[in-house]
Amino acid sequence: MTDDRGYVPSPSEWVRDQVERYERSGGTEANTLLDTGMPIIIVTTKGRSTGALRKSPLMRVEHDGEYALVASMGGAPKHPVWYLNLVAHPDHVTIQDGPQPFAVSIREVAGDEKARWWARAVEAYPPYADYQARTERQIPVVIATRR
Repeated sequence: MTDDRGYVPSPSEWVRDQVERYERSGGTEANTLLDTGMPIIIVTTKGRSTGALRKSPLMRVEHDGEYALVASMGGAPKHPVWYLNLVAHPDHVTIQDGPQPFAVSIREVAGDEKARWWARAVEAYPPYADYQARTERQIPVVIATRR
């Protein structure tokens, strides 16, 4: 999953533009969430229905070479599409954190491990705490490890 054959850009203009600028520049441009200065990564998944490649800018929550992918969707009552794609096709996930994407293995965390990662996520991006407070669903945290 390292090439862009089958890539379908997001219908959201700001997401499309951010992904394109990030990839074109090898991560030296568009590497923060809009104008917040908070770093992002690009996560590529395989569409659960279409099989198309989808790319999503997510907050960069990294610890000891692993990444937390937080399925917050701003505290919406449903999971984000990228998370559903990731669950449907866990062997087709890459992360780009800098010049080149790399394949990752994923696992969803729970209990004490989730609590540790959640604390790291809120430290990296404080609005996550507000997002959890505004939804009844438990926001999933998925750990991605380079393969």
